[in-house]
Amino acid sequence: MRLGMNLGYWGAGNDAANLELAKEADRLGYSVAWVAEAYGSDAPTVLAWVAAQTERIDIGSAILQIPARRPTMAAMTAATLDTLSGGRFRLGLGVSGPQVSEGWYGVKFDKPLGRTREYVEIVRSALRRERVDYQGKHFVQPLPDGPGKPLKLTVHPVREEIPIYLASIGPKNLELTGEISDGWLAIFYSPEHGRESLELIAKGRTKVGKTLDGFDVVPTVPLVVGDDWRAAADTVRPYAALYVGGMGSREQNFYNALACRMGYEAEAAETQDRYLAKDYAGAAAAVPLGFIDSTSLLGPKERIAEKMVALAESGVTTLTVSPILQDLEQSKAALRVAVEALDLAGVGS
Repeated sequence: MRLGMNLGYWGAGNDAANLELAKEADRLGYSVAWVAEAYGSDAPTVLAWVAAQTERIDIGSAILQIPARRPTMAAMTAATLDTLSGGRFRLGLGVSGPQVSEGWYGVKFDKPLGRTREYVEIVRSALRRERVDYQGKHFVQPLPDGPGKPLKLTVHPVREEIPIYLASIGPKNLELTGEISDGWLAIFYSPEHGRESLELIAKGRTKVGKTLDGFDVVPTVPLVVGDDWRAAADTVRPYAALYVGGMGSREQNFYNALACRMGYEAEAAETQDRYLAKDYAGAAAAVPLGFIDSTSLLGPKERIAEKMVALAESGVTTLTVSPILQDLEQSKAALRVAVEALDLAGVGS
């Protein structure tokens, strides 16, 4: 199991000071630094900055939002970042959610599985520098009966294949992830429930004659180091409440549904009720301690090492840590502790 780190969103961990974390992760031998986007900072700009400031660490989008870009634009961005970074880019994609897709991008959130499949097919074709001539249900390029003609990418990526990752939560999307991508970007992953998701991904791999061998399983896990793991969990509460309570609508919140599948139906409902009523402190307090602990790395180095063993045994291949909502020095220290904990756990690669 390798280590990665997630710089998060601008203003929630990813800001001008905390971009220094990418340099520290590079120095410590982390395998990849991921950058997120929602409706604030965009991922490619930050990734270009990170690539310019580092030497060895891979850079990855976690995620580029599918409704934000045409697939050919995503291919252009991937090829450019791969070239500028000397072959260090990993392309993470995801459909986002209904509120962002329709509210921010003005793109109808429908048929996410079909749209994702076609999107990835076009991106792969473009990155192979084939002339893009695609007639799908969701994407048609070039447009018919017009001046457009099939074009091919003029940039030559450093590598023949840029790895494509999908962020997915629901059962059908997990199966699709196994079928068409090179890795899975997971959130709120727990060793106890992760095997169920990996079984669905393996089902998708089987469809195309592949196994999980070589497939990258990449959960992002909050990391808070401290003597008291329960106190450390309090640092994670606002982050967990935002997702379980406030990401999406009452009717369609993928993270809330995930918490329910993990056995926290009542607590997830209370967290959402309080968050949507703008009782943010109450929502954070309502997030169950067991949910936070099972999906985070909390406490002293030895406890974190024990959790790393469980994560590796469950199938995780790249453990992405997120030292969220802490100051720069605390976050740097946490990155160092994670390296020491991985060595102590004896599951590094």
